[in-house]
Amino acid sequence: MPGLWFEEFEEGMVFDHRWTRTITEADNKWFSLLTMNTQPFHIDNHAAAKTPFKKPLVNSLFTLGCMVGMSVDDTTFGTTIANLGMTDVKFPHPLFEGDTIRIRTTILGKRESKSRPGEGIVTFRHEAFNQDGILCGTCDRTGLMMKKPQGEAAKEA
Repeated sequence: MPGLWFEEFEEGMVFDHRWTRTITEADNKWFSLLTMNTQPFHIDNHAAAKTPFKKPLVNSLFTLGCMVGMSVDDTTFGTTIANLGMTDVKFPHPLFEGDTIRIRTTILGKRESKSRPGEGIVTFRHEAFNQDGILCGTCDRTGLMMKKPQGEAAKEA
């Protein structure tokens, strides 16, 4: 299982995720239409040409989804129970069709769950950077994480 157990996370850990993703016109338009966001500057090239950016903006919720999704393999694959929430979601620089993003995750903290013994809560900060290294998105996410099964913990002791 490639994801980390609650006990394996440490505050300050940084993951520079190996995946990159070039965002296509189809990604942007399909995501916008699937989520019923008909904002013209996402789905209409002619309307977008009349904006200050002169081209379609990538739907920010697609960016948010990529920030979380691209972090899964290294951090939570098979070890997360639930996303508990996201805060401080920001998009300081626009993304455009054709941009390539990479994601960095920093562990902000962790604590034992008060209501669910045997589980823990980890706070992640996800950051998206474009191909020029410009920060394009951030979010802090809290996840309910599995602890290492008792047998596994005993094997390593």
